[in-house]
Amino acid sequence: MTHYTLYELEKITGILAATIRVWERRYNIIIPKRTGTNRRWYDDNDLRRLINISIIYHNGIKISKIAKYTESELIAKVNYMTRDSVISDTHIKSLIVAVLSFNGNAVNEILLRSVISIGFEETFSSLIFPFLRRIGIMWHTGSANTGAEHFITNILRGKLIAAIDSLPSASNPKRKRVIMYLPDNELHEIGLLFYSYLIRKLGHEVLYLGQATPFSALTEASEKWHSDIFVTGVLSELSIFKPEGYLHNLSTTFRSQKILLSGSLADNPVIEKYKNLYPIRSVSDLRKHF
Repeated sequence: MTHYTLYELEKITGILAATIRVWERRYNIIIPKRTGTNRRWYDDNDLRRLINISIIYHNGIKISKIAKYTESELIAKVNYMTRDSVISDTHIKSLIVAVLSFNGNAVNEILLRSVISIGFEETFSSLIFPFLRRIGIMWHTGSANTGAEHFITNILRGKLIAAIDSLPSASNPKRKRVIMYLPDNELHEIGLLFYSYLIRKLGHEVLYLGQATPFSALTEASEKWHSDIFVTGVLSELSIFKPEGYLHNLSTTFRSQKILLSGSLADNPVIEKYKNLYPIRSVSDLRKHF
């Protein structure tokens, strides 16, 4: 069973921990479990319920009224409030609830409504990545449900691969050859796949090596494919042994190539020492190099 702390509930729902404690005491909206040392902890059901309550509460309904709703009334009210197509914090929270419930139909409905309304690219920029930032660090540290992480990752991965496969062959007369990979021990590839989609859509050639690519495999691919640009990144530098050394090795081994770094690697100050390393923190940053 997944255990969430009060602090983690605050980070996901946007409701202050002190407020949650007051709501527990006055309205019994959720009943915390207790560790042997009397510390509060919560499970997935508690989190889903509190997210639904926070959606309704942040839409102007008093907690005293919300506390009287049955579980089915809570869900119906949330569905009504998320019926519009404008992406907001409410939609991000609804996606979290759908994922924690392993509700594939709800996930696909949320994504489809968004794609119809604002397009594929904006759906990832405005909905998917804010969602992943909201709960991703908890997944990375193992404090949240890893089954839910695999569930949503496979849905998103499938949609990105289908979108990439639907694109025409590279057609840009000034097209570049781009190797895209994640370093050893890094498995979080949704961001890299999204960047692959964007680069392919701009008419460039992509050699996608994907997750946990050994440095030797990267060297071999570059020698045979003659790339112009590398794109890589990590969710957390914890997945790289001595990140400064890794960046030095990357820069000096591929001196003639431009190397674009995303995620935590983009924030490493050592990249300023190397002329061929560039931080990528947004889609606009990426586009500047193409």
